[in-house]
Amino acid sequence: MLTYAIAPCDHCRSVDSFLRNLLPIATAGYLHKLLKNGHVILNGAPAGGDDTLRLGDTLAMKESAKTASLLQKRLTELDILYEDDHILVANKEPGLAVHKAAEDGDRNLVTFAERHLLLRGVVCKLRPVNRIDRGTTGSVILAKSSSAAGMFGRFIRETGLGKIYLAAVAGRLADEGVIDLPLDDKESLTRYRTLARGERASIVAVYPVSGRLHQIRRHLAAIGHPVLGDCRYGGPALENYPGNCLHAFIVSLRHPADESDLVVRAPLPTGLQSLLEKIAGEEWPKLLVSLPDLPLKM
Repeated sequence: MLTYAIAPCDHCRSVDSFLRNLLPIATAGYLHKLLKNGHVILNGAPAGGDDTLRLGDTLAMKESAKTASLLQKRLTELDILYEDDHILVANKEPGLAVHKAAEDGDRNLVTFAERHLLLRGVVCKLRPVNRIDRGTTGSVILAKSSSAAGMFGRFIRETGLGKIYLAAVAGRLADEGVIDLPLDDKESLTRYRTLARGERASIVAVYPVSGRLHQIRRHLAAIGHPVLGDCRYGGPALENYPGNCLHAFIVSLRHPADESDLVVRAPLPTGLQSLLEKIAGEEWPKLLVSLPDLPLKM
């Protein structure tokens, strides 16, 4: 058996996501077969693709000639959180644009994902269903076809996309609160819950109810607690980190194709984890362990 100890970079990730990144050119059918046949073991028991990995877990996979061959073909430019016939959900790194920009050449999330699929023999034009800013990290839903983009886009407009962000902000926030402040002459509502406080900053879980442009960053700045690294809205500059301290941690929705409940968690990037750990201090280990259990609604 091949055995893996779950590290912070995979904490909160699903088993399916772990396997997709471990064996990036394996087909979905092959990964499903590994799970169905009990060849993937989580903490001593057969694993399910939807099982959430936690720091310190042990994942084992049956060793074979085929898995050995697939393990030699590792890729590093795309972190897949979820994938099916309709969408791919990727974990965007800080400083990376979602779309192609002239100054970046081919270094953007859509190009990375299309290149990744091409290695599996899948040719398609990906279309972002949700968007996050260059400096923000976390979950981005990419539709694999125009019909999937229309289906998911229509669903989100009519029903909404459940979202939880993690942020580090300047100052010490109250335990929880609601920011009800119009943006661009439109009603806008953001809820937040404080998870930890340092001397000069706080770590918060943010639940945007509406979906205005830069809503979280603008709302937090408006109450005097801008996101760290968000210089556009008054946040303190960060050294040696190419983004801001805002992470799209969870997206949840009723899948419009089969009406299943889909919840996708995005592990924190290493650089952001280091920044949050400095803020939380002794509280960090307990906070990190508790992240998979954040309630989906507030």
